[in-house]
Amino acid sequence: MASVRKRLPANAPGDFYVDSTCIDCGTCRWVAPDSFDAHGNASRVYRQPGSAGETHRALMAVLACPVAAIGTTAKHDLDAAYAAFPDPIDENVYHCGYHSAESYGAASYLIVRPQGSVLVDSPRFTKPLVRRLEDMGGVALMFLTHRDDVADHRKLHEHFGCPRILHRADVGSGTRDVEIQVEGVEPIDLDRDLTLIPVPGHTRGSMCLLYRERYLFSGDHLAWDASRKRLVAWRDVCWYDWDEQTESMARLARYGFEWVLPGHGRRAHLLAREMVVALRDLVGRMPQPTHAFSR
Repeated sequence: MASVRKRLPANAPGDFYVDSTCIDCGTCRWVAPDSFDAHGNASRVYRQPGSAGETHRALMAVLACPVAAIGTTAKHDLDAAYAAFPDPIDENVYHCGYHSAESYGAASYLIVRPQGSVLVDSPRFTKPLVRRLEDMGGVALMFLTHRDDVADHRKLHEHFGCPRILHRADVGSGTRDVEIQVEGVEPIDLDRDLTLIPVPGHTRGSMCLLYRERYLFSGDHLAWDASRKRLVAWRDVCWYDWDEQTESMARLARYGFEWVLPGHGRRAHLLAREMVVALRDLVGRMPQPTHAFSR
């Protein structure tokens, strides 16, 4: 739990605060952007919530924080915040919340489908979230974009009985029992509305998942730079090969998606033609240095 004794001095005076255990993952900044922003190498409360809606989003950030670095001086009823996850993004696509420190605070997503819902990367295994996932029809498949964001994959697999997908190049000691291990760099149609796209670079086995040719779940391969309003990739956290990541990025321009839903960084929502232009612009910039988890 957050400690008021560790409260960072950059916080605005008042109820909500971020303490010194913050790992600067950025989760709170996009869950509740009206209250949280970046300051140095951490998040802070730059403005106390000024409405019921802002308080609700700030409490959601409390639950989503992977290291419990957000606290309040007053006592709040968290029932509505618990019930808010998975949080709707667009149509039947949701943000799971409950980020995990094991994944450095990476986001996990849920696609609700009549033929079986898909969990993209792993959130923390928590009872409130598991109950909500059960209420929403359970999980039929778990898609793991790469080795870094697997978190509590085994607990979720054991609970829901869902097979897991991970590229064989990213399989390690904690994922050797993953049921579906993909090889190669060719796209694979998992279903009529689901396409697996290998994108080696960030890791050797990084993959994206394209849903309905509209939503791209990009792991740590691609995200949105909110300050400059453009797509971004991060050379200083490329663990495998930057040239391969650049080539992988160029191949994505063949697809006509409108959303980028990353593990780290902000989401992007553009018209499909605008997304292609933004991707090509990024590929042109990738020889230049970029910085991790742009805010």
